[in-house]
Amino acid sequence: MEEQSNQIQEKNKQNSEDWMNSLSVFGPIFPLYLDEDVSEIMVNGPTQVYCERKGKIVLSPIKFRDNNQVISVIEKIISPLGRKIDKSNPMVDVRLPDGSRVNALIPPLALNSPTITIRKFSKDLFHIEDLINLRTISEEVAIFLNACVKARLNIFVSGGAGSGKTTILNVLSNFIPNDQKIIKIEDTTEIQLEKKTVDSLESRSQNCVGKGASSIRNLVRNSLRRRPDRVIIGEVYGGEALDMLHAMNTGHDGFLATSQSNCPRDMIAGLETMVMLAGEDLPVQAIREQIAGAIDIIIQQSRLKDGSRKIVSITEVKGIEGEAISLQDIFIFKHEGLNSEGKIFGRLMPTGVRPRFYERLEATGIHFPPFSFIDQEELRYFSQIQPILFRVI
Repeated sequence: MEEQSNQIQEKNKQNSEDWMNSLSVFGPIFPLYLDEDVSEIMVNGPTQVYCERKGKIVLSPIKFRDNNQVISVIEKIISPLGRKIDKSNPMVDVRLPDGSRVNALIPPLALNSPTITIRKFSKDLFHIEDLINLRTISEEVAIFLNACVKARLNIFVSGGAGSGKTTILNVLSNFIPNDQKIIKIEDTTEIQLEKKTVDSLESRSQNCVGKGASSIRNLVRNSLRRRPDRVIIGEVYGGEALDMLHAMNTGHDGFLATSQSNCPRDMIAGLETMVMLAGEDLPVQAIREQIAGAIDIIIQQSRLKDGSRKIVSITEVKGIEGEAISLQDIFIFKHEGLNSEGKIFGRLMPTGVRPRFYERLEATGIHFPPFSFIDQEELRYFSQIQPILFRVI
């Protein structure tokens, strides 16, 4: 009798939760959407609901009744935004009013069951102090990046999906002086700028009758006619790479952009491919000369095995050597071990190479002593043995 009573109470509780969840367009995943520790929600079917919590992907106990409920949630999310999903249009990618990004697929594209991916929009902006506290970068590297932005270097942030590229881009944009006009171009708005002089542009896909599309490339071309002091591109992944490189090489400096790649060398190769997608039939050597003359540094961002996100290298694009683009690491992440919680710790160490744009950094008024690009442990060691060397000589 008591067992039956408990079952009835549990069923009533479940019915109450289902009723509360039905009040939201998100249905059963509404609690995950409200959870501030969850940064991404992944529905791979009615019984497989995953979420990213503090950098780790975990299986949630939340479940849908069936495929129809998953499709119903998708329709409730996208309908107020003027979008629809059906067999003739089985894929949709939309931005919610709060900035969160939703991607959904249904059969026949999703073979087993409909899927939903929601990348939540962070309400709290990260600042450089936050990255230092999280040990993503050191204070010395923060000063270096500040000078790079103020010196109007063309900077690319490279990394895989979900590695934190947009966060780094947000932080870098805060170094831009307030009196400069900024044009921000994105496929889906994710970059949050604390500036007043910002024009935000967003690409648009074609509507249900096949019209109204506007690509990133069109927006890049249009932005250059509006005399911007800075252009920020959320992600470069197509023919807009050619127009961007041309602008960088013709006086439009201070670009900030991101691109998906595993390392700086892969990012350069990816840019070559993107320029070819523009359909201008340029020789490979000409493309490489454009890239080498345009980009100054590449910041490589990675998501490590413990779920943490760190800058693992800052690389200078030196120029052309023979037929290849020459790269040189200025800072590189040194893995120093694991702490008691299993988190990776380490630091960005200078490689001992002073970048060729050093004078441009000095011109910003931010002074770098010559030993700023030398590892401090090596510097201390050298200072200890220097008197001995002089005595031997």
